[in-house]
Amino acid sequence: MTSFKTIRARAEKRKGGPKALDRLMPDKPDLKGLAKLGDDRILAEMTRRVFCAGFAWSVIETKWDGFEDAFLRFQPAELTFQPEDYWEGLLRDARIVRNGAKIMSVRDNAAFVQAIAKEHGSFGRFLAKWSPSDEIGLLDLLTRRGSRLGGNTGQMLLRFVGWDGFVTSKDVVACLRDAGLDIAEEVKSKGDLAKVQAQFNAWAEETGLSYTYLSRICALSVGENRSE
Repeated sequence: MTSFKTIRARAEKRKGGPKALDRLMPDKPDLKGLAKLGDDRILAEMTRRVFCAGFAWSVIETKWDGFEDAFLRFQPAELTFQPEDYWEGLLRDARIVRNGAKIMSVRDNAAFVQAIAKEHGSFGRFLAKWSPSDEIGLLDLLTRRGSRLGGNTGQMLLRFVGWDGFVTSKDVVACLRDAGLDIAEEVKSKGDLAKVQAQFNAWAEETGLSYTYLSRICALSVGENRSE
C-alpha cells in the first residue's frame, strides 16, 4: 500500500502547496461540541441528509426553514406523539418536499434518537464516545436502528454533525484503489467497507491525523482538479 506521505504530497502538488491544501481542510472534529449537540439538531441533520439523498441539495436548503416549521423544530418527543393525521397532513404540505417514505422516516428516526438518548444521555454523547476506528460498526447501527440512514447517507450525517470519520466518495475510493486497496469502484459490501476501515486505521496510526482530514486529503489527491 502507498504511504499516506506520498498521497499527501500529491494532494499538495495538485492544490498549490502545503498551505493551499491546509486552507481546503474542514474544521477539526470537535467531540466536546458534538457531545453538547441537542437531539433536535441531530434529528434535523438526519432529516436533511435523508431528503438530500437522490435529490438536489439546493432545493432542500432553499426550503429548509419550511422543514423546521413543518417538523416542529425536530423535537423528538413532540414528533413521536403526533397523531396519524399530522403525518398525513405533511403529504400535502408545500413547505417541504412531499415524499411519503422520507416523511415517515422522520417519525421513525425521532423514536431512534429518543431511544439512544435514553441509553446514553443524548445522541451527541453517544456519537462522541464512538471510536472512529470502528466507523463501519456505527454505520451498521445507523442502518439497523435508524430509517433510511444506510450507505452514503449515514456517512454524510456523521460528517455534517462533526463526527470524525471517512466518506467513501468517488474520489476517496479512487485514491484507495490507486494506493493498492482491492475494493470495488463503488464501496457497498461489508467486505469492502472493512478493507477501507482497516486502511484508514493504518493511515491514522501512520500520520496522527484525524479520519476527516485523511479522507479529505485522499479525495483531493485524485480526480478532476476542480477550483475550490
